[in-house]
Amino acid sequence: MRTTKPITVTLGELHERVEARVRSGAYSSASEVVRAGLRALDREEEALDEIWRRKVQEAYDDPRPSIPAKEVFERLEKKHAALMKKEGNANEGPASPRRRSRP
Repeated sequence: MRTTKPITVTLGELHERVEARVRSGAYSSASEVVRAGLRALDREEEALDEIWRRKVQEAYDDPRPSIPAKEVFERLEKKHAALMKKEGNANEGPASPRRRSRP
């Protein structure tokens, strides 16, 4: 007896890929292909989550002092202004308007 409610899914171009997997004998039904795909997606998302957790932990564990946000934005704005100036000279057109300053 079925314990879940059937659903309808529009696969578009993916439909042929599902059918090919069933025809190959690797899967017995389209539902089996979809379930395997969802399990693979779950594994991929878990792996990406673990990568992000490690990166965040590395950032927390970094012994270097933090850089204040104001300083970071000042550096970025200087870099951006230099790029705009360079592009303006290269294209001989007007530079982009200056963005509003941050608090």
